[in-house]
Amino acid sequence: MTRKFFMASKKQAGPGAGPQKPSGVAYLIGRLDHVLNKRMRDALAPIGLTVPHYTALSVFRSLGSISNAQLAERTMVSPQSANEMVKALEAKGWIGRAPDPSHGRIIQISLTEAGEEVLRRCDGEVAAIERLMFHDMGEEEQALLYRQLRAAVRSLSLHGI
Repeated sequence: MTRKFFMASKKQAGPGAGPQKPSGVAYLIGRLDHVLNKRMRDALAPIGLTVPHYTALSVFRSLGSISNAQLAERTMVSPQSANEMVKALEAKGWIGRAPDPSHGRIIQISLTEAGEEVLRRCDGEVAAIERLMFHDMGEEEQALLYRQLRAAVRSLSLHGI
């Protein structure tokens, strides 16, 4: 089965028509990312978290103890940014650091009980945003979209992008 993504038509708009909006998949995903991040920033700020902090805490919950390098990779930030994020999260008591028992120079970072508690509060806010985002889609459509997005990420990752 051949899959095609449709780009904006190159047809000329009639007289008086406004400018055409971009409609390529990359544009739409970028637009969604922008709007979603704004909603998440607005929802998480009163709790004291940024979107990258929420992402980091979620990664710790999913993976358990990880190194700063692994955190940087999973949260899509530079190792330096991950280090600053770790300092901020540790200062709030949401994560803890301990030496890796098998490698003296690696520090393992993990979620604390306080971090788990704040993450649960944030999960509720993020779930509300996701419900709003998908209110016109059924569960099967949401599951299909999730699988397609995961496949797109996997495909680009395999091709070194």
